[in-house]
Amino acid sequence: MLADGPAAGARFDDTGSRKTTTYQKTIMAAKDWKDQLSGLLAPDQQCSSEQKPAKKPVEFPDNKPVNRQELILRFEKRNGKPATIISNVQCTPKELEELASQLKKHCSAGGSAKDDEILIQGDVRTKVANYLEKMGHKVRGDFKR
Repeated sequence: MLADGPAAGARFDDTGSRKTTTYQKTIMAAKDWKDQLSGLLAPDQQCSSEQKPAKKPVEFPDNKPVNRQELILRFEKRNGKPATIISNVQCTPKELEELASQLKKHCSAGGSAKDDEILIQGDVRTKVANYLEKMGHKVRGDFKR
């Protein structure tokens, strides 16, 4: 016979009280992770729930000069899927791949780089334009500011 209501599927012992399963014990023990962590840290390293880590600003590699250039940003549909295209990129293939990698990480998207063009999957024109302008490039094309 099936029980209705919130106790459906619950396990009970002989006295009629609810049994706690091993899984539930594991979940309850996991709730005390802050207590376990505080035992591992030194007293001056105690974490508090009020402290929130500050967001780090975007850092760009300073070890080499960035070639400032005017880039063209456009939106296309390729095979029915949205794509953001950055063209007019004048640099070496290695620098092109590095810039494409930075853009893909910033936009959390896939993409590729070849023939002085960078393709980023999805309509991320605004994100790409803001990122490139922070790097010092001039960006033109259709995107929202």
